[in-house]
Amino acid sequence: MDGDNVRHGLNGDLGFSPTDRTENVRRVAEVAGLFVDAGVVAIAALISPFEKDRQMARNVFQAGDFVEVYVDCTIDECMQRDPKGLYKKAQQGLITEFTGISSPYEAPKAAELVVNTRDYPVDECVEKIMTYLTAKLDRAEVTA
Repeated sequence: MDGDNVRHGLNGDLGFSPTDRTENVRRVAEVAGLFVDAGVVAIAALISPFEKDRQMARNVFQAGDFVEVYVDCTIDECMQRDPKGLYKKAQQGLITEFTGISSPYEAPKAAELVVNTRDYPVDECVEKIMTYLTAKLDRAEVTA
C-alpha cells in the first residue's frame, strides 16, 4: 500500500497534522492487519514520522507479524528525488506540517531492517528487503 495513494482514497479526509498522521497510520495498519489475517503479506510504504505511531501499528499485529523497515535517506536526498513534488510544495507552504520540512521525523531505534537508499541502488535495497521477508516466511513455514 502506497501511503500517498491511500491518502487519495481511504484517507482522503486527512491532512498532515500530528493527529491526522496518527489516524493515517492507524487506518493503514488496520487494513494491513486484515490482509495478514487472510494470509496475505501486506507491505505498507508510508512516512510514519512518530515512534508512538509505529508502535501503535505494531500492536495491531500478533508478535512476529509486523516488520519495520527503516528506509534511511537524508532529507537532502529526499528533496532532490521528490518525484511527486511534495517537498517543493511543502517548501512553498502549500503543504503544512510536512515531515522533514516543517514537522520532525523520529528515526526508528529498533527497526527489524534498515536499508540506505542514498548509498545503495534501489534494486539492492529491494533485494535486501525481499531476502529478509523470504527468510522470515521460510522460518514461519518450518515452525507451522
